[in-house]
Amino acid sequence: MCGIAGIFHSRDKREVNRALLTRMTDALSHRGPDDSGIFTAPGIGLGHRRLSILDLAGGHQPLFNEDHSVVIVYNGEIYNFRALTEELTALGHVFRTRCDTEVVVHAWEEWGEACVERFRGMFAFALWDANTETLFLARDRLGIKPLYYGNLADGTIVFGSELKALLHYPDLPREIDPRAVEDYFAYGYIPEPKSIYRCVEKLSPGHTITFRRKADAPGQRKYWDVSFREEPGRKLDEIQEELIGRLREAVSIRMISDVPLGAFLSGGVDSSAVVAMMAGQSSDPVDTCSISFEDPNFDESIYAAKVADRFGTNHRVRKVDPDTFDLVDRLASFYDEPFADSSAMPTYQVCALARENVTVALSGDGGDEVFAGYRRYRWHAYEESVRSRIPGNLRKPLFGILGSLYPKLDWAPKPLRAKSTFQALARDSVEGYFHSVSVLHDGLRDRLYSDGMRRELQGYRAVEVLDGHMRNAPTDHLLSRVQYADMKTYLPGDILTKVDRASMANSLEVRVPILDHEFLEWAACIPAGLKLKGREGKHIFKSALEPILSREILYRPKMGFSVPLAKWFRGPLRQRVRDALLGPNLAEAGLFDLGFIRSMVDQHQASVRDHSAALWALVMFESFLREVHAGEAEGSPSMRMGTEAAMEGQEEYAALIRG
Repeated sequence: MCGIAGIFHSRDKREVNRALLTRMTDALSHRGPDDSGIFTAPGIGLGHRRLSILDLAGGHQPLFNEDHSVVIVYNGEIYNFRALTEELTALGHVFRTRCDTEVVVHAWEEWGEACVERFRGMFAFALWDANTETLFLARDRLGIKPLYYGNLADGTIVFGSELKALLHYPDLPREIDPRAVEDYFAYGYIPEPKSIYRCVEKLSPGHTITFRRKADAPGQRKYWDVSFREEPGRKLDEIQEELIGRLREAVSIRMISDVPLGAFLSGGVDSSAVVAMMAGQSSDPVDTCSISFEDPNFDESIYAAKVADRFGTNHRVRKVDPDTFDLVDRLASFYDEPFADSSAMPTYQVCALARENVTVALSGDGGDEVFAGYRRYRWHAYEESVRSRIPGNLRKPLFGILGSLYPKLDWAPKPLRAKSTFQALARDSVEGYFHSVSVLHDGLRDRLYSDGMRRELQGYRAVEVLDGHMRNAPTDHLLSRVQYADMKTYLPGDILTKVDRASMANSLEVRVPILDHEFLEWAACIPAGLKLKGREGKHIFKSALEPILSREILYRPKMGFSVPLAKWFRGPLRQRVRDALLGPNLAEAGLFDLGFIRSMVDQHQASVRDHSAALWALVMFESFLREVHAGEAEGSPSMRMGTEAAMEGQEEYAALIRG
């Protein structure tokens, strides 16, 4: 993998500050420790940091076409590059390297903006064409590789693989977007295309954007989407056989590497399937690694060991304990934006472990989205069946009253915790699913915010993100609609972001065969009833794997890759949580009701309520404020909150200091 950065003055050809571009690029050195390069021309500058994977000697970037009129900086892997090289060579293009980067340059010359439709892989790149004075930015279909950009008031475009590169640009406004804050505390991440700052966006997955010199506006294009058109009439055994064949092929093309390669192995279905496919196609034992926990409720290492033993892998395990809380501040610098998925900690640890032996690792990410493996899909299907039987004008008041009257029993056995179920049934389909994925539900978020923050939101609610995707879903099936929404929100915003930053912080490339777009397009057309069958998620995936993996691995209860936050926050990390959340940083922000935060901390640590997810989100936001937002790039103006709420908070805090 690599890191890219750049500056484009779209309204004039003033010189790009080469030293500044170098600082932006070097901010991404963890993504590419092996090599670096800078290109500048009138009004344009491109920077690159390289992690060498293919053509170790010949893949230096920026990389040019034959006459140096087209230049690219590129992050990713295009797995069909050899076939494209043959096709482009036959069309008269001359190649000087054996790397996939050069394929992109010649594909642009041959097919223009449509070149991305020919690529099979993961990528984010910036290409400058001097012939037409065009800057072309592109991101892969699923959003495996990241790309941020800012379109500034003076016509300057700044971009980079991570937000930290842009923050070195001195004229970039650092105004926090209150809608992004609302999204964050709802979802635990900031969904595309927003970023934490108003003037910076993420290029959405499956999109390109074209900037031309002196053009009135950039041209953004969506070049891919997934369809859920079911193909009836296929026999079950034929689907199962084709599934394994397609998965094996998706894994096979991701095993091409000029550096050591291995895999993550959690002991779950998805990673075990990938390792099984690798082992069947490798003459040497596969290098695998996993994380263990002291708490048996979170520890899957015994299952990973069984899979490793079955396929004869070189397997290593690392234990995660409460001391890894020291990673919190480092996580903030890895992710740049607030990011509340606590499994980022063990993900970082497993990436660090993998990097000790390999430079490339395959993962099982995407299986739950593609084959409907999340428990929330099962609950959503149940709730939708109830909603369909009871008219809304009766259902909403009936279950609304039950939900308000029924006590919240966090401590009780699951069958007695009916309050959330009643509340969910009172909602419509979108609101119900939104509630199931929310870190802080609507009532908690409303109480969390200060009066100024609520005014800044102007009625905006994070459910609008989910509602937009579900309305645009190319299917009417209740299960496929939420799968589609997750592929547009949770998958790129949480899962893929988590893995990209954690792996790149360790200079490790991670490849995700289950998210091969050809495999995903085929799987999306499998009838929904074969994915979620009764209470069994990923039914077709598991049944296809029965000849390969044991039933113990395939059908054991799903655990997920999480950490015991509730226990940690009441035990070894008790004081650290209080210091972070009740200290000055959240107070200065002016976004929050500090009295409500204190009550959540007190309730959680007294075991009255389990607020661990909400507290973690606040801990990570405080860490962002302290480690990222308060830090200033060299020569930059002070970072500003940019909201009425923040200004009020800062004034109140200053008054207290003076006082």
